[in-house]
Amino acid sequence: SKPETVIDLRKEGFKGFLMGENFMKTNTPGQTLKEFITGLSPNPSPQGKGAGERSKIKVCGMKHPSNIAELSQLPIDMMGLIFYEKSPRYAGDLDADALRVIPENIWKIGVFVNASETKVLDKVERYDLQAVQLHGNETPEYCKKMKEKGIVVIKTFQIAEPEDFTYCTLYNKYCDFFLFDTKTPQYGGSGKKFDWQILSAYTGKTPFFLSGGIGLEDAEFIRNLNFPGLYAVDLNSKFEILPGTKDIEKIKTFLTTLDSTPQYPQQK
Repeated sequence: SKPETVIDLRKEGFKGFLMGENFMKTNTPGQTLKEFITGLSPNPSPQGKGAGERSKIKVCGMKHPSNIAELSQLPIDMMGLIFYEKSPRYAGDLDADALRVIPENIWKIGVFVNASETKVLDKVERYDLQAVQLHGNETPEYCKKMKEKGIVVIKTFQIAEPEDFTYCTLYNKYCDFFLFDTKTPQYGGSGKKFDWQILSAYTGKTPFFLSGGIGLEDAEFIRNLNFPGLYAVDLNSKFEILPGTKDIEKIKTFLTTLDSTPQYPQQK
């Protein structure tokens, strides 16, 4: 009858749960079920960061069990697994047991590019993902179907100029978060930044992740960013020893810088 019960049993290794009566006792079983599903994961609240808060940290492109275990010890908020076969960080061959070391407070996110609904749902179940990050040409209807399954949806948009935010409005109702990345001819990350000042033109209410070429040298600047709706920053290639292998010490330094006291006024 309570999400907390399922969370506790998951920790003991249980994978499936049979329930029904709890929802049928209410006048709105569908809504009660939706609220139950929402309570099953330690999902971040879909809002921008508050005053004085640091942005959430997502580290993407993990694929090696030992590296995943090391990263799990750091105070990050999300870990990304890429299920795009053409990526050098493809994690589709990873044993699901390798993710057991990830604590409950770290969100597991699956990254997909124009994947079938069946494939996405299979990975969500196999790896116990809390969210999907969609990097391709997925339609609003596609996002809606994922959201109706109780999955948190992050839709990626490539940004080069303020007008690029206009297209996002079609997805507002069907996505929990957006991710703004550098515009490139190929799918996936490029390791390059776009002009972050463009973010001041974003007036939507859907909170967003900032991605694209973020490196250790950007930590102090990011610490002071205060764009409305900025929820998280996405770290990947600039924190790697090799594709799919993160430099743990470099990430530690980045986190330490973010947590230090700002020395100049916040970016407006």
